[in-house]
Amino acid sequence: MRLATLVVDGVLHLAVIAGDDAFIPALATKILPECAELRRSVLGTIRGGDAALEALRRACTAASGLRDKLKETGAIVSASSATYAAPVPEPGMVLAAGANYHEHLKEMNTPPPATPMGFYKSVASIIGHKGEIIAPASNPDMLDWEGEFSIVIGKTCHDVSEEDALDYVFGYTVVNDVSARDWVAPAFAAQGMIGTVVAWEHNILGKLFPTFCPMGPVIATSDEIRDPASLKLETRLNGAVVQSANTADLVFGARQLISYYSRFLTFRPGDVITTGSPSGVGYGRNPKLFMKPGDVIEVEVEGIGVLRNTVKQL
Repeated sequence: MRLATLVVDGVLHLAVIAGDDAFIPALATKILPECAELRRSVLGTIRGGDAALEALRRACTAASGLRDKLKETGAIVSASSATYAAPVPEPGMVLAAGANYHEHLKEMNTPPPATPMGFYKSVASIIGHKGEIIAPASNPDMLDWEGEFSIVIGKTCHDVSEEDALDYVFGYTVVNDVSARDWVAPAFAAQGMIGTVVAWEHNILGKLFPTFCPMGPVIATSDEIRDPASLKLETRLNGAVVQSANTADLVFGARQLISYYSRFLTFRPGDVITTGSPSGVGYGRNPKLFMKPGDVIEVEVEGIGVLRNTVKQL
C-alpha cells in the first residue's frame, strides 16, 4: 500500500493512495463502520504493526466496491488535487546519511568513507508534497537539491544485524535534503581540528532552515518495494533532469545504514533514515546551478512516486 497524510478542512488524515484515488478511512465510517476501529494516522498505523496494517487492507478491499458512495461523502478524493502533509509529519528523528553515492563523491572530489556518515535534519523543517521551500532571507542564493530514497522504521530496534535490518522497515519514502551551500567551500578549506569542526557544523546548519526537509508524497509499504538496492531515482528542476541514478550506486545500503546506526541509536516506529543523494547536485556542477524563487523541484523514486515542491522567496 501507499500511505499518505492529507489535509482536509485543516485536519490531518491517514489516506491510502491507489492510482488517482485517495481513500480516507476516517471519513468513511458511516458507510464502512469498521473504519471507526482503524488507526487515524500513518504513525498510528505504523505503531499498530501488522494487525493495524491488515485491518487497513481489509477496509480498502471493502471500499473498492463502494467507490461512488464514498466519493459522495468525501471519503474518496482525487489524489492529484489533494493537499498533502508529510506522510509522518513529526517523526522522532530524521537521520540523514551523507557522502553515500559513489558518483556523488566523485563530483565533490571526496573519497568514500570507511563507515557511514550522518547528521540530523530538523523535524521542524519537514514539509509535504506540493509544499513551498522558502528561500531564507539570510542565505537565498545557493539553494541546492538532494533527492534521497529514504527508509521509514516500523519497529523499535537497537543493535540489529545487517541480515535482520529490513525486518524493522515499515516502508520507504522520498526526501529532498535541501541545502544552503554557502558554507561548503569554507568546510573544504578549513584547517586544524577546531576550525574543521566549526566549518562542518556551519555546513550542516545550512541544511536545517525551515521547509528544508520536503518529504513524501507517500510511504510505500515494504512489500511494495521488491529490492531497495535497485531503484531508479530522478530529480528534475523545472522539468529538466538534474539527477539520474540507481540505489545500486549506494556506498552503504539500507541494511548497512540501519545496522550501523542502530549500534548507537534506538530507532522507533516512524523514524526516517535518508540514504544520501546521488550525483547531479547544483554545487557539484560547472558552472554551479541553484534553485531560485519560482522554480519547481521534483524528486521521483521508482515504486514510491514524485515529491514536488516549489521555491518561494518571503
